[in-house]
Amino acid sequence: MERAIHDRNILDKFAREFCQITEKHCKYIVVSGFLAISSGRTRGTEDIDMIIEVMDFERFKLLFEELTHNNFICMQSERVEEVYEYLKEKLSVRFTWKNKPLPEMEVKFTKDLLDKYQLENRVKLKLTGLDIWFSNVNINVAFKEELLKSPKDLEDAKHLIVVYSEMIDEEEIRMVKKLINRFRL
Repeated sequence: MERAIHDRNILDKFAREFCQITEKHCKYIVVSGFLAISSGRTRGTEDIDMIIEVMDFERFKLLFEELTHNNFICMQSERVEEVYEYLKEKLSVRFTWKNKPLPEMEVKFTKDLLDKYQLENRVKLKLTGLDIWFSNVNINVAFKEELLKSPKDLEDAKHLIVVYSEMIDEEEIRMVKKLINRFRL
């Protein structure tokens, strides 16, 4: 069953609203497929992947409450304590708009030095037209080529290399691939 969303306007609106709230409470990055899509690659998706810095419960509770107040719900639980426990266990949680199952924001805490490196090197990319923090292009290419490797991910990487040719740093891509092998493989 094809569940992917092909309407960039919906994805952009969802991402923009979610990220505006998140930015008030913590550092975050959007990673993976949405970067390629927001940079002009035509393909569907049903979720946007976000990594947020680890935070204590009280700070997370404020984020959760503001998301809830602004019409977002967590699919795992309505109880902030349970959602926080998921994240602490290095699991992801998914948020949607209330009464709309798609799109989803898949959120997880940083889990290692590789995630922290991504947060430290986050960028806003004018080409996307979005005021959103993304993991940098080189890191995205490295993940797609070294870890994910699906045909869709390899096509995303090729797209990013062409579109952001002036930003491509082969040395950084090699270094991140080494970190991927150290921390993820």
